[in-house]
Amino acid sequence: MLSNRSAALAVAVSFTVGLVASLALRPNGHSEVSIAQIGEATPTRLHWRVPTTSSSNLPVLGDNTKYISATAAQISDGAVQLEMFEPGELVPALGVSDAVRDGKVPAGYNWLGYDQGKIPASALIAAVPFGMEPWEFSAWWFDAGGRELGEELYKPHNIHPIYCGMTGPETAGWFRDPITELSDVEGLKIRFAGLGGKVIERLGASVTMLPSGEIFQALEKGAIDASEYALPIVDESLGFNRVAKYNYYPGWHQPFTATHLIVNLNVWNSLATVDKHLLTTTCTAAVTRNLARAEALQGKVIAGFPAIGVTAERLPEPLLRELNRVSDDVLEEEADKNESFAKILASQRAFEEEYQHWKRLAYLPRDF
Repeated sequence: MLSNRSAALAVAVSFTVGLVASLALRPNGHSEVSIAQIGEATPTRLHWRVPTTSSSNLPVLGDNTKYISATAAQISDGAVQLEMFEPGELVPALGVSDAVRDGKVPAGYNWLGYDQGKIPASALIAAVPFGMEPWEFSAWWFDAGGRELGEELYKPHNIHPIYCGMTGPETAGWFRDPITELSDVEGLKIRFAGLGGKVIERLGASVTMLPSGEIFQALEKGAIDASEYALPIVDESLGFNRVAKYNYYPGWHQPFTATHLIVNLNVWNSLATVDKHLLTTTCTAAVTRNLARAEALQGKVIAGFPAIGVTAERLPEPLLRELNRVSDDVLEEEADKNESFAKILASQRAFEEEYQHWKRLAYLPRDF
C-alpha cells in the first residue's frame, strides 16, 4: 500500500499530466481547450456574463479578454467561468461601469477613462497625458498606493476595480492631412477620449467620443477628420489606414493605457477568498502578458506602412511642447475642481518624482 505522501504525489502527478495533456497549445501559445471542456472536470461555482469595451477580434485588446477568460477557467479547473461579451451585446459599449454598478452584470472589462464624465478621477487610472511609463504605472499601482486609491475612488459607485490589462503608448492619431504646426489642429474634427480630449480641444479641435466600432465609418464619411484609438496593429485592423494616411507619434495622451476588470462591490464582497485571489492573480498575469504582446507586435506593422501608402511621423516638437503645457494646465484645473482627482494626481506625481532618481540613473541613454 502507498504511504499517504506517495498517494498524494501520485494524485498530483496524475492531475498534472491530465491537465497538461488537455492544454494543447496553438502555435501562438493560446490553449485550444474550451471553457466548456474544462468545466466537465469540476462543478462551476462562478459563471459570469462579462461585457467588454473592445471587440474580441481586435489584436492585443481582444486577445487579453480571451486570455483572462481561459486562464481563470484553466487554473480553477473549470470552476470559474468568465463569459466575455462583445461591446453592445449585453450593455451599451460605453455603459459597462453603469451596468456593473447597478448589478445588471456581475463584472465588466473596461477602460475606465470612459467614466470620466461621471467620475473625473477615473481618467488618472486609465491614461494620463505625458504621464507614467507602463511599468511605472504598475509600480505605482502595486507598490505605491495606487490600488488602494483606485478602490477608494470606485467604492461609492459600488464597484471593485482590478488592474487587468496594460499596453504601451498609443499612436497620436490618424489624420487625413499632415500636421506640421499648431494651427493645423484648429477646427480639426477628431475622435478623442480621456483627458487628452480636453487638451486637444483646448487647442481648437472639435472633439467627439465614439466607440471603436463607429470610428471607421465616421472617418470614411468625413464626419471626422482624424481619430486616435489604440495601437498601430489595432487601428490598422479597424481600417483607419484606408481613409487616413498620416499616422503620428508619440502617443502623448496615453503613454500607458491601463484596463480593469470591474466587479460589482456586493458581488465582490460575497466571493470566497480563494476566488478573490484567483481573479486578482489572473488579472496580474494578464497585465504582464498584455504589455508583452502589445510591445512585440507594433514594429512589424509600422515597417509595413510604406507598402500601403501610410506615412508614420513624429509630431513637430513645438506642438508637443504646447500639448505638454496645456496638459499640465488641464490636470491642475481638474484637480482644483475635484478632491479625488487632486488626491490621486498628487500621489502619482509624488511617485514619479521619487522614481526619477532611479529612472534617470539606471537606464541607458539612447539616441534613436
